Amino acid sequence: MNHFGYQLCAAMALDLAIGDPRWLPHPVSLLGTWARAQERWWRAIPRLSRRAAGVGAWLAVVAAAVATVELSIRLWPCSGIYWIFSLLALRSLDQHAMAVVTPLRAGRIGDSRVAVGMMVGRDTAALDERGVARALIETVAENSSDGVIAPLFWLCVGGPGAMAAYKAVNTLDSMFGCRNERYAEFGWWSARADDWANWIPARMTAVLFWLIAAVWPGLRGRASVQATLRDARHQPSPNSGYPEAAAAGALGVQLGG
Repeated sequence: MNHFGYQLCAAMALDLAIGDPRWLPHPVSLLGTWARAQERWWRAIPRLSRRAAGVGAWLAVVAAAVATVELSIRLWPCSGIYWIFSLLALRSLDQHAMAVVTPLRAGRIGDSRVAVGMMVGRDTAALDERGVARALIETVAENSSDGVIAPLFWLCVGGPGAMAAYKAVNTLDSMFGCRNERYAEFGWWSARADDWANWIPARMTAVLFWLIAAVWPGLRGRASVQATLRDARHQPSPNSGYPEAAAAGALGVQLGG
């Protein structure tokens, strides 16, 4: 196994062991702080269009993420383990999901609503048990791509620097890629860049779900493939429909309306 392979195995083992401890500053939180500062600075430039300001902020955040990671690895080669570990969300996704599942199984629907509300971007106060379960499956399916498969894909493409670039792109989409008056123009590039960055990983995630469903007892491999090929393209997002449709088919449930 080469040096990269050792770093990847060590980072994944660390992620599975401790997840994202609260005492350790998370790079995505720092990215968010830097992105807010960039938004203020670029919006304040006179006579600069909102789209141009959004592109400028995007470039500043992505460049800072890549430069920080590449410089740290050049100075301390073993820091690559930290970056891979901190930019993966495998254990974190499992912990957030179990925070919904555990109270739901115990009949504490209120606690489940609160927990799933921390994972999705919509009001969950009126959801019944089916609604909570549906919201959970949707977000776990989508975040399996965004939080696990996509970071690993870009890590394999270009190392920790490319992985950091992807996490910056994904964070900027979450912050600026909203279709509202404030961000329709400013976040235009952030939304499109995230669509491109996730195009291959989203489809890889669907294929991974197919393979799991084909061998895991109780799941439906053929239905997972059929649902993906039939329904994925109907989701408004060009990417999230693929893992969601694959999960829906595997479980025999209806997601996304």
